[in-house]
Amino acid sequence: MSEREGTSTYPSTDLDLDLRWWAAANYLTIGQIYLRDNALLREPLVLDHVKPRLLGHWGTSPGLSMLYALLNRVIRERDGNWVYVTGPGHGGPALVAAAWLEGTYTEVYPHVTDDAEGIRTLFRQFSSPGGVPSHVSVQTPGSIHEGGELGYALAHAAGAAFDNPDLVVACVVGDGEAETGPLAASWRLPTFLNPRRDGAVLPILHLNGYKIAGPTVLGRTSDEDVEAYLRSQGWDPVTVAGDDPREVFPALLAALRSAHDSIRSLQAEARAGDGPSARVRHQWPAVVLRTPKGWTGPAVVDGIQVEGTNLSHQVPLSGLAENPEHLRMLEQWLRSYDPASLFDADGRLAPELRALAPEGRRRMSATPYANGGLLREELPMPALDGYEVDVDAPGVAMVENTVTAGRLMRDLYAATARPDGGGSFRLFCPDETASNRLQAVFEETDRCFMGPILDTDSGIGPDGRVMEVLSEHLCEGWLEGYLLTGRHGVFATYEAFAMVSASMAIQHVKWLQHAQTLPWRASVSSLNVLLTSTCWRNDHNGFSHQGPGLIDSLIPLAPDVVRVWLPPDANTTLSITDHCLRSVDHVNLIVVDKQKHLQYLTLEEAHRHCARGAGVWEWASTATAEETPDIVIACAGDVPTQEALAAAELLHEHVPDLRFRFVNVVDLMALLPEGDHPHGYTDSQFDDLFTADRHVVFAFHGYPRAVHQLVHGRSNPGRFHVRGFSEQGTTTTPFDMVVLNRMSRFHLAKEVLRRATARPRGWQDLLALCDARLAEHETWIREHLSDLPDISAWTWGGLDR
Repeated sequence: MSEREGTSTYPSTDLDLDLRWWAAANYLTIGQIYLRDNALLREPLVLDHVKPRLLGHWGTSPGLSMLYALLNRVIRERDGNWVYVTGPGHGGPALVAAAWLEGTYTEVYPHVTDDAEGIRTLFRQFSSPGGVPSHVSVQTPGSIHEGGELGYALAHAAGAAFDNPDLVVACVVGDGEAETGPLAASWRLPTFLNPRRDGAVLPILHLNGYKIAGPTVLGRTSDEDVEAYLRSQGWDPVTVAGDDPREVFPALLAALRSAHDSIRSLQAEARAGDGPSARVRHQWPAVVLRTPKGWTGPAVVDGIQVEGTNLSHQVPLSGLAENPEHLRMLEQWLRSYDPASLFDADGRLAPELRALAPEGRRRMSATPYANGGLLREELPMPALDGYEVDVDAPGVAMVENTVTAGRLMRDLYAATARPDGGGSFRLFCPDETASNRLQAVFEETDRCFMGPILDTDSGIGPDGRVMEVLSEHLCEGWLEGYLLTGRHGVFATYEAFAMVSASMAIQHVKWLQHAQTLPWRASVSSLNVLLTSTCWRNDHNGFSHQGPGLIDSLIPLAPDVVRVWLPPDANTTLSITDHCLRSVDHVNLIVVDKQKHLQYLTLEEAHRHCARGAGVWEWASTATAEETPDIVIACAGDVPTQEALAAAELLHEHVPDLRFRFVNVVDLMALLPEGDHPHGYTDSQFDDLFTADRHVVFAFHGYPRAVHQLVHGRSNPGRFHVRGFSEQGTTTTPFDMVVLNRMSRFHLAKEVLRRATARPRGWQDLLALCDARLAEHETWIREHLSDLPDISAWTWGGLDR
């Protein structure tokens, strides 16, 4: 065992108290997994007292509870705000137990009282119908990290620490989690953590040696090699190891005290002025903790070693109905913690143990930093008039669609800046901020980087607050932690690579979905994901960069949370960005390309259009509002909108008798029925837009199946004929991408002629023209390596009705 000298002593009386608190936490943890009655063992344990289904995880829980007990001592001694992030999310019963022991659980859930009946309720609800899940879920007070899907603990902890100068985040990383890619990348945090304006993260790498079915890599790695790895990433680790609680507790407390004091010293030096300590990467403290898996549990079961092995990962004693010896061992295990000495006759925690909890909001289960809506302040959103792109006539001017969002975010950086260099808004992007045409933010701040700065570098430095790191996992995770602790932000990335972190977004939707059912959880700022460099426009890249799958991943999820936006131009992008940054408790997916595109709507028109979610563009329709069209041309997304408009112009020119209605959809969820989504249209609204019986040729940004899924249940959904991305791509010209995926103006026009209620005069000639133009395109691009001039220079000429 190794340890650092603490700054105060640890009297045996304090150690005894902490060991008793630990015993209470362990007892409550085991009880949640096993018991439904006889919660305090006031009578002999019988099978009817045990749950019929044993669900939960014991293996990691005693280590988490030990850390909780000792962190509470550090909080009481040193004072301060702490958040406890537990990467081993299956330690849920340990964190529920801690919240009950601190009194927070009863404050939040009054029906779970602080007595024997409350303990019984606590036990019965765990992993039971109508109860609480087994992870450190959104229902657990003090949690900002569910931990069920491994890999994100340290990223969430980092996001919580950014711009929270008084906060320390204790982040327990399990050695199973340490094998994941996101967690491996997360160790780079010291290169992005600025002690002058940020809080601190204290990683505690808990190596109990095993995951569910076998040993872990770091669990079988020497202390020297583990410490060397962490040191190379910017940490200053100390190792604490052992299996005797009376030795491990003092060593771990000394390490935690020393880490806290090092953090505060480092921050004080950095905040004293603008000297070198504020501008270089620091070696932040970290703890490597080695204790047995399933510590204090059954050592041997049926002649097989369990404690200290993977067999203690979940339920060490199972099959109690078939094996009375296991039931006897369970009772012996529970009584080993001497519950009669921990809880009084009424089942209340002994007063001397309850006194170990910090005061009020200093309790980690009650900190407002883990209920960030309590700290959230509205963004000072500027008026949008100054960002408007002038549109004198639709479909003529060419502008990069994301520039308005970049300028808005630039001014939000300025409006939220603090004297210490921090703020309440950040943009997170994997090395693509300028590529995504959001570079206006660099007029106000730099990229954050605490590493060495060279003379050849520009727009980068320790005071920067644009977070660029080439990891979608880190960008997403950092932002989630930032939002859940009360701030605002945007995650911008290339569309195809948003799928790298798609599962994280899905997990965040699930978190928000359940948070909305908990009155005590205050609303937090929405997770805003801006996807650019889309599947249709990747001039430098090929098939690997072409994939709109995040839309499909999100649309089936919680309707009260998910929003999907497909703005066709810069002013609608501006309007939607403003709306999303003002919103709470949503996951907003904004999909818009960064390249230059035609502009259609003024800002006032964009506001109205976005508020409606979809609308008829009468200036692009040949049918009047009063007449029933022969067919509906619909579109969603910037490139599909251009191709649909070009098809409309082609149709009007060559088959002028055809009466069509042109519909643009900007809010994809409006296609759902009103009972399936808050933005969903009623059947009458939907039919007013798309008619009740006419065919609809729909040019769509993503996979066609998404629209078919959304319109299912509408009147005759088979009348929707969707053209979109069909997994055809390469490095090619912009127009060839829509040709490859059969969504070009010529393909759309042909589909309209096929589906219209009547064949208009000249339809055969137009079909032949479309085929000829497609053949001409094929020949031209191979000879000239660029699109046909009339295609690349096309603008909207208008319809003379």
